Amino acid sequence: MSAPAVRAVSPSKGRARSTGWYVRRVLLYLLLLAIAAVFIGPFLILLSAATKPATQDVFSFPPDLLPRPPVGDYFVEAWTTIPYGQFLINSVIYVVVIVPIYLVVSALVAYPLARIAFRGRGFFFLLFLSIMFLPGELMLIPRFLVMSQLQLTDSYTAVILPAILSSLGIFLLRQTFLQIPDEVIEAARVDGANEFMIFARIAVPIAAPTLAVLAILGFISVWNSFIWPLVVLTSQSKFPIALGIAYLTGVSGTDVRGLAAGTVISLVPVIIVFLILQRHILASMSGAVKG
Repeated sequence: MSAPAVRAVSPSKGRARSTGWYVRRVLLYLLLLAIAAVFIGPFLILLSAATKPATQDVFSFPPDLLPRPPVGDYFVEAWTTIPYGQFLINSVIYVVVIVPIYLVVSALVAYPLARIAFRGRGFFFLLFLSIMFLPGELMLIPRFLVMSQLQLTDSYTAVILPAILSSLGIFLLRQTFLQIPDEVIEAARVDGANEFMIFARIAVPIAAPTLAVLAILGFISVWNSFIWPLVVLTSQSKFPIALGIAYLTGVSGTDVRGLAAGTVISLVPVIIVFLILQRHILASMSGAVKG
C-alpha cells in the first residue's frame, strides 16, 4: 500500500492566506471601532461641551471636540446653582433601598414560578409577563391614586414602593432557575434540604450573573427615574438626580455648558457601577452563548 501523497503548499499561497487573515482582522477592528464611536460619541460630545470655554462654540459644525483651553468652571456652577449634593444623596438613598429589595423580591417570586408546582402557576406567570408589555405611563394615575389614598405622596416611600417589583426581573430569574438540572434539586431534597435552603444555597448562587445584570439595570433605572418622581414628589429636598438636572434647566435657562456639566457628574456613578459589575455581565453573556 503506497503512502498518501503530501500536498505541498507554495509560499505564495501561504502569504496570500496570511494577508487575507490580516485584512479580515483589520476590517473587524475597524467595524468595532465604528460601533464604539457610535456609543461613546454622545458622551464625548457632552464632556466636550462641559469643558469648553465661553468663547468657543458648542454647536460648531463640523463638531469640534477639543476644548481650547479646557475649563472646569461649569462643573462648579452646576454643583452650586442647585442643591446638587442633596439630589445625589437622594438618588443614592433610592438606589441603596430599592435595588436590594427589588432583587430579593424578584428572586422570591421567580423561584416558585420555576421550581415549585402549584395550581395557577402558569396563569401567574402569564400575568407577570403581560405586565412587561404595558407602558409605564399607563400606571402613573393608578399608582398616584393609591399613594394618595395611603397618604404617602411627597415621600421617599412613594418613590420606593412601586419600584421594588419588576416583571422583567421575575421573567429573567425564572428562566435562569429553569436551567438548573432537576437532578441537582432532587439530590438536595433527598439530603433533607427544604425549599428555602435549595433556593438560598443552590438557586441564588447559580443565578448570580443574572442578579448582577438585574442590579445594573435596576441601578440605571432608579438613577435615571424622572417621570414618577415628578408626579409624586413636590418637595425639592426629595428630588432624585434626574429630576434635579431638569430643575437645573429651569434655573440656568439655556446654559448648555452648565447642563452638560451637571449631566456628566450624574453619569459618573453609573460608569463606576458598570465597571465594578461588568465581569458578571460578561459571564452571563458567555453562559447564554454556551447554552
